[in-house]
Amino acid sequence: MDILNGAGAAPAGDLIKDGSEATFMADVVETSQQVPVIVDFWAPWCGPCKTLGPLLEDAVMAARGAVKMVKINVDEAQMIASQLRVQTVPTVFAFYQGQPIDAFQGALPASEIKAFVDKVIAAAGGESPSGQLDEAVEAADEMLAQGAAVDAAQTFAAILGEDPNHAAAYGGLVRSHIALDDLDQAEAILNGAPAEISTSTELEAAFAQLELAKQAADAGPVGELQAAVEANPDDHQARFDLALALHAGGQVQEAVDQLLDLFRRDREWNDGAAKAQLFTIFDALKPNDPVVLNGRRKLSSMIFA
Repeated sequence: MDILNGAGAAPAGDLIKDGSEATFMADVVETSQQVPVIVDFWAPWCGPCKTLGPLLEDAVMAARGAVKMVKINVDEAQMIASQLRVQTVPTVFAFYQGQPIDAFQGALPASEIKAFVDKVIAAAGGESPSGQLDEAVEAADEMLAQGAAVDAAQTFAAILGEDPNHAAAYGGLVRSHIALDDLDQAEAILNGAPAEISTSTELEAAFAQLELAKQAADAGPVGELQAAVEANPDDHQARFDLALALHAGGQVQEAVDQLLDLFRRDREWNDGAAKAQLFTIFDALKPNDPVVLNGRRKLSSMIFA
């Protein structure tokens, strides 16, 4: 399954080529009338160029034809370099419709190069593959919200086939298996996450949701626990278990209220279990969720009172 409308990657020769002063007009000025062209000014003696060049090529290839790249050796193209006032290498220009629209100097990390390429594509009115993948994630999230967990899992998996380090898709795949009550598979997927995204907010949220799902499997009956708390408000274990049961039943705000009450009564109980559970619930929700915003505010007021 190819998320990007079934389009395969264009051959490298169609997207990346070595340029010269003789071919600059055709390779850059004319070609950029239809598609943005990134021009990498480099030199054989330039150490940073050897690092930047391959990263630029990877980013251009990943864009699947939304942008092209021309590599120019400044030692062999001094007139063009002079006209563009290239004073150091590496220097990278982005051309569109015959004009330079952006540039940078020096080596950059892969993430900033990708951001530069995406920016150039957007400036030319195009859409980068990363933007298309983000739209696919939104569609899969909607499937999951509507209860189509199997379809959502398949879509998230397809997105990861295009970009194995897409944190939102990885977290979505974990959440899909949680929704399917396949907690072992969800945990296996989470444990296999690439190191580059293992600390992302999306995977931290998926981890918190998995922990809550495991707790839900052992949650006790709400009625009995509620009665126990009413009979003895200082029964901290009963109150904690009630919070777990309420959350398992979808009563998230009520669970947070019980944990806040427990923290107020004894913040050190069970090595600060109430506070830790609150953070797990907060991590599992979106940062702008009213439950999170109000819960964090109330917790902070008690901590710093």
